[in-house]
Amino acid sequence: MPRIAICDDNDTDAAYVRTLVERWAAVRAVEAAVETFPSAERFLTRYEEHQDFDILLLDVEMGAMDGVELAKAVRRNSKTVQIVFITGYSDYIAEGYDVEALHYLMKPVDERKLFDVLDRAVVKLRQNARCLNLQCAEGLVRIPLYDIRYLDVRQNYVTVHASRDYTVRRSLSEFENELSPEFFRAGRGLIVNLKQIRRVTKRDVLLADGTSLPLPRGAYEPLNRAIIERT
Repeated sequence: MPRIAICDDNDTDAAYVRTLVERWAAVRAVEAAVETFPSAERFLTRYEEHQDFDILLLDVEMGAMDGVELAKAVRRNSKTVQIVFITGYSDYIAEGYDVEALHYLMKPVDERKLFDVLDRAVVKLRQNARCLNLQCAEGLVRIPLYDIRYLDVRQNYVTVHASRDYTVRRSLSEFENELSPEFFRAGRGLIVNLKQIRRVTKRDVLLADGTSLPLPRGAYEPLNRAIIERT
């Protein structure tokens, strides 16, 4: 059951969006919990107590704190919540990249477009729920796939680089079937999470955290195609 928050200081707009969200839930036979908030500050007060929302529909133009600043505050605590901006202006679209916004919707919100965005958000939430199970010395460890930056090989051992590193005696090929399509096999010794990539050159891959990985010969073009097709 996705928990959806609507944050808009215009009561009429908030009520309209809520009606569309509830209609989407009825059509898709989804049990969604929907809450509305009249300001970014009111939402943050609630969110700091219970960080349990899955999808945020945020108006950009609000009072002292706007939707973009609110999204940045949320993103500091969660990488998985799906953020959708609602705005009457297109000037803010570039700022959405900083918080990995799922989409922008222009006011007045179109029902079909909102339905499409919510469908995509649910798919992403399901993908984020997937985990990689590793049998390590300390026991079974479950690593969310979104948290994995890359996997590489040293001799007969594979290291999974996530919030911390896990090294296990397995082949890299064994991991391929357990990972989602957002992971790309680059040569014999590297699998990289496409969503973690910030820049690709013919020689290396730069990840969001600043890690630079050497790119095997011949992998540049296939990697670029994968980024376009899978993300």
